[in-house]
Amino acid sequence: MIGYLLKRAGFGLALLIVMSTITFFLVFSGTERVAANILGDNASDADIAALTTELGIDRPMLVQYGEWMGGALTGDLGRAWTTPGSVTEILARRLPVTLSIVGTAVVVMALVSAVLGITAAVRGGWADRLIQLVSVIGFAIPNFWLGLMLVVLFALNLRLLPATGYVSFSTSPLGWLAAVTLPVTALVLGGIASASQQVRGAVIDALSQDYVRTLRARGVRSASILYRHALRNAMPAALTVLSVQFIALLGGAAIIERVFAIPGLGELTVRSAIVGDVPVLMGVVVAMIIVVILVNMVIDVVNAWVNPKVRLK
Repeated sequence: MIGYLLKRAGFGLALLIVMSTITFFLVFSGTERVAANILGDNASDADIAALTTELGIDRPMLVQYGEWMGGALTGDLGRAWTTPGSVTEILARRLPVTLSIVGTAVVVMALVSAVLGITAAVRGGWADRLIQLVSVIGFAIPNFWLGLMLVVLFALNLRLLPATGYVSFSTSPLGWLAAVTLPVTALVLGGIASASQQVRGAVIDALSQDYVRTLRARGVRSASILYRHALRNAMPAALTVLSVQFIALLGGAAIIERVFAIPGLGELTVRSAIVGDVPVLMGVVVAMIIVVILVNMVIDVVNAWVNPKVRLK
């Protein structure tokens, strides 16, 4: 297992370097007008030239890349162009906010999807059809529209939850719960719709295997077959879906954080793209890639723990 994890870590590091390199040349190749955008329409050519030199974007691309990569390898992602402070400090403030929302959404999605998927697979009939219908409707609803409707209903009309803002868990657990309830609900609905159908399919496939028929013929209770055998074999597929949904939720957080004015990575990405703060965009990309790599490694470890076939491989 240690050798497998080291191999996965090496692959993840190689992926991080390749993706960050590609992203660097893509985003830094379009910095000709960055100084003009930062200074505004009334800036003179001399001011634009001075800021361009100050930012270092008038140097050859390979020189800029070598300097950035050298700093990145030591944890220094440079300084933001439009916000005081280093990129690393900005990410350190923003990343926990996004992870708290996305992490909560993943937990909620996993629990609700498991209940809905297992119920649809085991009961079948009208329950299966109803769950599938609700899943299709939930998948079709845009999360930003749902977020706006939730704000109108629960924040503006009923005044039960805050419409915008974020409170850290360490500051106030109840305040944090109130702040993330609406964003998590808006973010997770489509994921539940998709994941529940995947869980349903995996459970149905597991229950149709020959060993299940053998266990039933031997008189083993249905609950024991489901929870001790079928779910264990269906879990790898469900975990794979969960990792994919986690990545999708990271992308969806950009829109949801803008809707609810949450100071996370998603809101930072949109704002940095608008003002042209390229170092911050690069930092966000690196942080996202690291998070995705770590999540996939955790999923692999859990898969190996619940599935002996993976351990043998």
